[in-house]
Amino acid sequence: TNVNEVPTALALSSSAVAENAASGTTVGALSTTDVDAGDTFTYTLVSGTGSTDNASFAISGANLVTAAVFNFETKSSYAVRVRTADAGGLTFDRELTITVTNVNEIPTDIALSASTVAENVAANTVIGTLTTTDVDASNTFTYTLVSGSGDTDNAAFTITGADLTINAIPNFEVKSSYTVRIRTTDQGTLSFEKAFTITVTNVNEVPTALALSVSAVAENAVSGTTVGALSTTDVDAGNTFTYTLVSGTGSTDNASFAISGANLVTAAVFDFETRTSYSARVR
Repeated sequence: TNVNEVPTALALSSSAVAENAASGTTVGALSTTDVDAGDTFTYTLVSGTGSTDNASFAISGANLVTAAVFNFETKSSYAVRVRTADAGGLTFDRELTITVTNVNEIPTDIALSASTVAENVAANTVIGTLTTTDVDASNTFTYTLVSGSGDTDNAAFTITGADLTINAIPNFEVKSSYTVRIRTTDQGTLSFEKAFTITVTNVNEVPTALALSVSAVAENAVSGTTVGALSTTDVDAGNTFTYTLVSGTGSTDNASFAISGANLVTAAVFDFETRTSYSARVR
């Protein structure tokens, strides 16, 4: 006569599940080896060696299913203990290892190491280096300037590798900030876009001209008489200036004059009949 015998093995058709799969995803089908032909089996998760992660799974009929959403970057392997019981109540337990497979995920951010540039730097100067935030370790990325919100000044820049460079010499007085839109794409073609503002910092530039409002003075005027007011041409708006008499070409008669604030004043009484012209050099 036939005697019900203990099941001798338990198998899982697949022992891997992709990260981010919804809770309730089937990992694989359970099956039992038993010498008793025609036996039926029920499956349960049971405590014991290898049951560490039982709470993250469930059994539906003869299928092992997830009871959570897994993240490969957080944990890539789980251990469960499954029991098969035949129609006569005899059981066999097995520890199973479930592997979480990595899925390429979308980059989540782009950073630029520097977003300011001094005016007057050479064309093709590197503004900063681009980097990407992505949960997938060891992913590689390519960067491109793309159209969209914030792409106003894309044409003024170029990306070489991961470096953002400016195409022409920036001039703070003409334009003090630029906006560009950049896309990062991983090796699996997933991408993320972000707009950046590039600020041009002001650099003090050399004055380009000096003017005297009046360059004549009447003879016999007392010493200390104002000849005219000095003014400076300079691209840096709001700059302030000091004036001095200095030696050099044209400084022949510096001793006959003085500077008071921004005014050139006489330091002598002049006589037209003796001399009609004087030269001074002003800085």
